[in-house]
Amino acid sequence: MLSGFADGTLFGERTGAPPFEILALHGWGRTHRDFDRVLAEGPPSAAIDLPGFGATPAPSTRLCTDDFARILEPVLDEVSDSVVLVGHSHGGRVALRLAARRPERVSALVLVGAPVLVRLDRPRPSRALRARKALTKVGLFSEERLEAYRQAHGSADYRAAQGVMRDTLVTVINESFEADLEALTCPVRLVWGSEDHDVPVSIAERAIALINQNSDRAPGEEPRLIVLEGVGHLVPTEAPDALRAVIDELVQ
Repeated sequence: MLSGFADGTLFGERTGAPPFEILALHGWGRTHRDFDRVLAEGPPSAAIDLPGFGATPAPSTRLCTDDFARILEPVLDEVSDSVVLVGHSHGGRVALRLAARRPERVSALVLVGAPVLVRLDRPRPSRALRARKALTKVGLFSEERLEAYRQAHGSADYRAAQGVMRDTLVTVINESFEADLEALTCPVRLVWGSEDHDVPVSIAERAIALINQNSDRAPGEEPRLIVLEGVGHLVPTEAPDALRAVIDELVQ
């Protein structure tokens, strides 16, 4: 059943009665329903629709990842003294920033196919797009024609987003979270599909190296990477039982 959070500014679903042990955040273009099979019949949990997705209204202005985390902060105070925070894809970015803002409320962090670092092999914008941008800057190509070109050749997420959510997408995909990873001291699990071509396993491997640079981590709390063979980017829906097993271990 759909529930309100943060004085009715956010919506999502509660499983069981509070205090909740798990807080789950979905990916870009998705909703809390991605976690239905992950969280069913488990410990008390909450899965939230991030601003602009599902039942939660879009923001009035462009957001960065820190803005998403700031908006989510009241939920941490509502659900429990401490939760296992789970974030898939874009939700992983938000979860990481939320853990950095409120470490006392996060008992463990599970990042699932999360683009928390910029891809080293990310291709440059095409020569055609760069040329059109340059012409637009000097007034020889209209903003409308540039946008039409982006609509025709941009990513599926870009084509699907509109207005402030498109501006938000352009902002968040260019963010990188080295400092947040290095600051983590709670137990961390990274769960990735071996066939994730959107956020390859190499991102998780680089993230672990950064997390391990923090000398304040407790002995025995080294981050762990779990790679699920044959699974793609949508781990919560493709491999809910495997993700659930990782979460259950941290809850116990």
